[in-house]
Amino acid sequence: MKVVGINASPRKDGNTAILIKAVFVELEKAGIETELIQFAGHSIRGCTGCGACYKSQDRQCVIKDDAFNEYMKKLIDADGIILGSPVYFSDVTAEMKALIDRAGMVSNANGGLLKHKAGAAVMAVRRGGATHAFDTMNHFLHYMQMFLVGASYWNMVYGRGVGEVNNDEEGMRNMQVLGENMAWLLERIGK
Repeated sequence: MKVVGINASPRKDGNTAILIKAVFVELEKAGIETELIQFAGHSIRGCTGCGACYKSQDRQCVIKDDAFNEYMKKLIDADGIILGSPVYFSDVTAEMKALIDRAGMVSNANGGLLKHKAGAAVMAVRRGGATHAFDTMNHFLHYMQMFLVGASYWNMVYGRGVGEVNNDEEGMRNMQVLGENMAWLLERIGK
C-alpha cells in the first residue's frame, strides 16, 4: 500500500508539508508507504481544455513541459492520495487548481484512473477561507469517485509562519485522526 501526498504550496517544507507529514506518521505506523511531492520550484500549468487526452487515452496530458505527467503517474499508482494546499484568497493555490483540472481530465479520459482510491484534503490557513479550499479539493476527490476519508473535524490547521501550525493542538490532533482513519480504510479496501 502507498499514499502520495501533494504539497501544492510554492514554499517547500512549510506548514502544508508539516500537515501531510503528520498524517504520514500514522500511515507509516500501519506499514503503509508514503511519498511527499512538493510543488515548490516546479511550475504546473493549467488545463487548456484541448481534449487531446480523450483522443490519445495514454494516461498523460499533452502538455509535456512541466512535471504534471510524472505526478499523474504517481497518483495513478497510489492507493491513497492526500491533497494539501495553503489557503490563498479563500481557495487553493493556482498550482493545486492546475493539478485538479489536468488530473481530472486525464483520469476521466482514461476510464477513471483515480476511482476507488482513498482520498483526503488538508489545508494550512492563517485565518479564513479554509472551508472553501477544503470544498475545492473534496469536490475533486468526490468527482474522481474516490473514498473520502474523514477525521474528527474539518482538515484545516491554523498558523501563518512556518511551524505555527504545530501550535494548533486541535488541528494537529485532527491530522493524527485523519492518518489513523486513512490507514483503517486502506486496510479494508485493500483486501
